[in-house]
Formats: sequence, structure tokens, C-alpha cells
Amino acid sequence: MNDNSFDYIIVGGGTAGSLLANRLSADASKRVLLIEAGKKDDYHWIHIPVGYLYCIGNPRTDWLYETEPTAGLNGRTLRYPRGKVLGGCSSINGMIYMRGQSRDYDQWAKITGDDAWRWDQSLPYFQLHEDHYKGPNAFHGAKGTRPSLMAVDAPSGSYIHTLKGRLAGGEWRIEKQRLQWDVLDAFAQAAQEAGIPATDDFNRGNNEGVSYFEVNQKAGWRWNTAKAFLRPTCYARPNFELWNKAQVAKLIIEVQADGSKRCTGAQVWTGTEMVTVQATREVILSAGSIGSAQILQLSGIGPSDLLKNKNVEVAHELPGVGANLQDHLQIRSVYKVKGTKTLNTMANSLWGKAMIGLEYALKRTGPMSMAPSQLGAFTKSDPSQPWANIQYHVQPLSLDAFGEPLHSFPAITASVCNLNPSSRGSVNIKTNRFEDAPAIAPNYLSTDEDRKVAADSLRVTRHIMAQSAMKSFQPEEFKPGVQYQSDADLAKLAGDIASTIFHPVGTTRMGRADDPMAVVNSRLQVRGIAGLRVVDAGVMPTITSGNTNSPTLMMAEKAAHWIAMDAERS
Repeated sequence: MNDNSFDYIIVGGGTAGSLLANRLSADASKRVLLIEAGKKDDYHWIHIPVGYLYCIGNPRTDWLYETEPTAGLNGRTLRYPRGKVLGGCSSINGMIYMRGQSRDYDQWAKITGDDAWRWDQSLPYFQLHEDHYKGPNAFHGAKGTRPSLMAVDAPSGSYIHTLKGRLAGGEWRIEKQRLQWDVLDAFAQAAQEAGIPATDDFNRGNNEGVSYFEVNQKAGWRWNTAKAFLRPTCYARPNFELWNKAQVAKLIIEVQADGSKRCTGAQVWTGTEMVTVQATREVILSAGSIGSAQILQLSGIGPSDLLKNKNVEVAHELPGVGANLQDHLQIRSVYKVKGTKTLNTMANSLWGKAMIGLEYALKRTGPMSMAPSQLGAFTKSDPSQPWANIQYHVQPLSLDAFGEPLHSFPAITASVCNLNPSSRGSVNIKTNRFEDAPAIAPNYLSTDEDRKVAADSLRVTRHIMAQSAMKSFQPEEFKPGVQYQSDADLAKLAGDIASTIFHPVGTTRMGRADDPMAVVNSRLQVRGIAGLRVVDAGVMPTITSGNTNSPTLMMAEKAAHWIAMDAERS
């Protein structure tokens, strides 16, 4: 760590940071530093799909955040997992490949005034890094093909220019799941009987329908962004440097001769000393919706009242930093079933666990290869909704709470979430110490609209479970319980049984120049500070209609292109 000057400093080696490191270091003339607070992703449970059970809540891989008590959850707090490891949340998440709906991106274009965020202009950036098991088509990319993005102009040293000369890209592997369950097949049939169409692809812009999820796995192993984008590619580049177990304490903001402000580097705690690193071109925050907002506030960038209250010198007033927090809250209905196997009964003995382990060891199939949720469905909470506004994650298992033992009886869980919540929360520092976790206040179910969708979605679940396809399993509602019927009862019960599905976004959102709460512009540059961008899920102005990991990769792909073009122009 003797030469501490780089062209680009990327803060956070997670989903966005790993892709950015790959793309920016493709230009051999640029020195790139990637800083990750966690360890390398060499923990074996990261790579076995079911290992998320051992990674969430584990200080080896998780920041161990908790939310503030939430009125909408009847005063409860929730565990709030965030990846603290190379690969970030892609190392501990549910591995579900999901883009959302085309209208999400068209809405971003309207909010920002920039058509670059439209669905048709975002799709090629999804395809560029895709390696879809079905091969390339109008909606998907695959390794060894040239997506339409290759037609765009690109700087001579940029990664797109590099890719033009060879069949490359396609690092992000997408596969079908390696197991099926009779009871989940029946749920899918029941959903169709209830009016939800079958689909063979959730990712064409309209995800309404029911199907098994596609997952980010390769031959039965988790495929995280560290595998996809960092090794071996980046590790082999002499212009790339990785610091792990290194936490950014604050950014360095300097006032230039003309009175403008510029981010010139960061102070980094290595575990033994505080080191100053310098960026000659840009510092890129990719620490996630929680981490990036926290780092900005610790650096004096944010709402001035908060900063002064925490004894942080105000470097730049940006009231939107830490505001606009959105998340998907899943309501977990549990149904006892009969006459079929579920994971509850398969894993309730040493012999059963041994058989599960043996199947995975020999075939890379079975319960150890499964994502936390296998079957998905998107539909309307009531017929008046203009589009599919709720999502199901259906699991052949049940438990009282995440991290608790499985129930002793056979059961399935049908978790449903409001895709477009109107509730807004916040992330704010509690102290001026970088070691201290921020206050995370999601403010779930704080609007009448969200409480109504919660009640209606529980009724949709009951409607599906009452269809003839499920009758042979004799489903019995265990949670929340058939005695609860009114909107008020169901909304309250939702507060009792709901939990986060780990999709926080929006705390550093993008917007137009006249939007006082926008933190970054449509090119993800922090307003009023040169040389600083935020590239992670925090910049989403509104949450996508589905899982957020792959949309974050798309945003990083766009940002890498813009950064390379800016470097060429300068």
C-alpha cells in the first residue's frame, strides 16, 4: 500500500463494484482500486446454494444490521442482512434472476428526464453481461455473442471497445433450478386456476404469470459477482488492486480554486492504520443503499441538520441523502399440507439430512442446490390494479422466523410482497464514527395504500390455496389464520408476520436538476461534487417490480460505459 494514487477508486466489492472493477480495469492505462470492508468470498457456505442459511446472520459475511422499531410492524424490529464479503449481497442473497417490469425503467426515464433509462435502452445493458442457459435471443444474451450494445460508439480504451474485437461478455450465468416439488407444481396449477397465466420467462418486460424462478447458479453452485467479474480476469491485471477487510471512514472533499467542490479520495481503515488514497479521476460509491448513504453522511454530504446534530462538519448540503428508502416487505402465509414431501419432513432427521447431502455431493441437485424460493408468481392484488403489483415467493418449507428451525409438520410458505410500496423510510447515521451502524427505519406499512394491498394480497393467497389443484394436499392455513378476515385484522396480522425480502433501494436516488431531494443526476454523478458517483441500488428513484440484484448490475454496466466515455472526452 505504498503507492496510494489511482485513477478510479471503487468503494464496495459487491454486486455493482465487482462489475465496475472489471469494466474500468479493462483499460490498461487506468489504475483501479477496489475497496471491500469484508473478507474474500472463500467461505464454503457462500458457494453452496442453501448456504445462505449460514451466511445471513453470520459476521463472516453479513453486516448484522437491524431496523429501528417500526409502527407498521407493530413495534417489531427486523434483522436486515447486507453482504459484508467480496461479492456483497450476491454472495448471500436468494440468487433469483429478475429484472422487474419495463414500466419501472420508463418511469425512471420520466423522473430523471433522461431516455437512457427507458426499458428499450436498458435491455442491451442487461444482455451484455448475461450468459443465459437458453442461449441468445431478443431478450437475453449469452457468452460468446455480440449484443446490440456493440453497435454503439465507445472510447478506444473502454471495455465495450475491447469486447467489439472478440466474442466476450456473458459473465453473469443464469440457469433453471435443479429440482422440482409436487406441491409447488400444484400451487402453480392452482394459480392458473385462479387466473394467473403460466409463463416461461419473467424477464421480457411484463412479468405477470407463474413459473419456477431462474437463478444465478452454475452447475449447482452459487454464481456471485466475485466469480463472474473479478476472478480470474481482474486478478490477472497489473493495473487492478484489491483491498479487502478495509473500510472507508470518509471521503475527502476539497474546494477548488474556482470555488467548486471535488472528491479527491478517501480515508480507509485497514484494520491497523488509517490510510489516505487519492483518485485522479473518480471515486465511485458502490457500498449499497445502506453503506453509500452512511459514507456520504460521515463525509459531511447530506441533510445539514442531521450532520450538525451528529457533530459532522457539513461539506455539502444534500437533503436527500438517506431519504426515500424503499423495500419489499414479504407477508409469509404458512399452510400445513398432507400426502407430499416438503423440506420440513425431509430434513427432520439425521438420515434425511445425510440423503440430502449425498444427493448434492453426487449430482449437485436436490434441496442443497435450491434458492430460498423456488416458485414465483406475479399478479394483481385486486382486479382494479393496472398491472401486476404483487409478487409471490413460494417455498416447500416453513418456520417461525428466518434463522429458526423448520417446523416438524409438512408445510409450504407462500410469501407475498407489494412490488410498488408507497411507504418511505430513511437511513441516518447515529454517530460520527464509521464503526457504528446507522439507523435503518424502513417505515413499512405506513400508508393506507400499503395496508390495503397487504390485506388484499393475503386474500389472493387464500383464493389460490382454495383451488382444486391444491385439494389433494388438504391445505390448512397455519399463519395468519382463517379467523382473521377484515382489512384491519389482515393489515395488523401482516405487521405481525411480515419480514424484509432484502431489497432496500432509493437512499441516494437520481433525479432532475430541479429536484431538491435528488442526490445524483441521471448519470449517477453526485450533485455539486465533481469526481464522485454513486452506483448501486440506492440510486433507484423507485423500486423495481421484483428482485433488485440484476437491475443493479445493469445500472453498473451503464455507469461503466459513461465513465469510460467521460474519461475519453477529458
